[in-house]
Amino acid sequence: MLDALNEMIRTSGFANLTYKELIMLVLACFFLYLAIKKGYEPYLLIPIAFGMFLVNLPLAGLMSPPLNGENGGLLYYIYQGIDLGIFPPLIFLCLGAATDFGPLIANPKTLLLGGAAQIGIFIAFFGALIFGMTPQEAASIGIIGGADGPTAIFLTTQLAPHLLSTVAIVAYSYMALIPIIQPPIIRLLTTKKEREIKMEQLREVSKTEKIIFPIITTLIVGLVVPSATPLIGMLMLGNLVKESGQVPKITETLQNAFMYIVTILLGLSVGAKASGGAFLTIETLQIIVLGLIAFSAGTAGGILMGKVMNKWSGGKINPMIGAAGVSAVPMAARVVQKEGVKANPANFLLMHAMGPNVAGVIGSAIAAGVLLSFLN
Repeated sequence: MLDALNEMIRTSGFANLTYKELIMLVLACFFLYLAIKKGYEPYLLIPIAFGMFLVNLPLAGLMSPPLNGENGGLLYYIYQGIDLGIFPPLIFLCLGAATDFGPLIANPKTLLLGGAAQIGIFIAFFGALIFGMTPQEAASIGIIGGADGPTAIFLTTQLAPHLLSTVAIVAYSYMALIPIIQPPIIRLLTTKKEREIKMEQLREVSKTEKIIFPIITTLIVGLVVPSATPLIGMLMLGNLVKESGQVPKITETLQNAFMYIVTILLGLSVGAKASGGAFLTIETLQIIVLGLIAFSAGTAGGILMGKVMNKWSGGKINPMIGAAGVSAVPMAARVVQKEGVKANPANFLLMHAMGPNVAGVIGSAIAAGVLLSFLN
């Protein structure tokens, strides 16, 4: 009886729990606290944190591959949706069905703001190279500056899958902190007079324009940057479904039920890569620092381009809308709106900021495609 009890204790999870796994279990609980109590990206952070929790339970084998004819672990099979490049494009499909490209079509010059905000990607890329990382790792870290979680996951899976959990968690954490990160940068780089600028109401965009836009965008991007086609193609398909007006039930499903299903599977998969050995490294601290630099530089790049466009337009463009060029839709645009109202209570910049905001989604996907084509 005593021997049986000793054997049960010896083969239990308690006896096999390492200090790294214990730290990761505590960290997973901390992320759950942030998601549930503080509301930081709860739709994704809850499944990511619980995936971390599950994968760090010793002997559970949830990420074990098939071996000797036996089935693999549950999370191993779910993770194939990321490993095979399926989940991120599906998220883009859902995002497209929920995105209005009208502000961008009405003011196509805001594409420049979305493009300028991608400078954070390349600043972080070169910063990672200075830290001694490989070009593939540097690209995976740099894409955090695009402020687009699915794009970061898509590129990292292709180039540096061992960094997946860290890159994804850092990217989504900083996206949740955009209301804290961006306002000081906006106020530092703009004058009160610039923040007070009221912009003219955008012209009305026709249904025909909204239908043609995803088709033309897919054609151009697919021919110029083929590696970006999986993301851009799915984004534009979702948008075309929405703008066609012919399949409202599909549009509703993509915007709601299907989005939530893919999100929870994506989150679990990302969390499942956060084992103690992979996450608790010096690289994680470097990625946290570089991610912040990428976000800050992207915000600054958009604002500085906004200041240039303000000069070109004779003072008609509020440079703050450039901060929305990072593709955290719609959080970055809401930050711009809030700062605009603080400077001028009569200001309404939300729709103007949505132009560079959705342009940033396209820009980050194209940047990922360029990096993938050169480094894969």
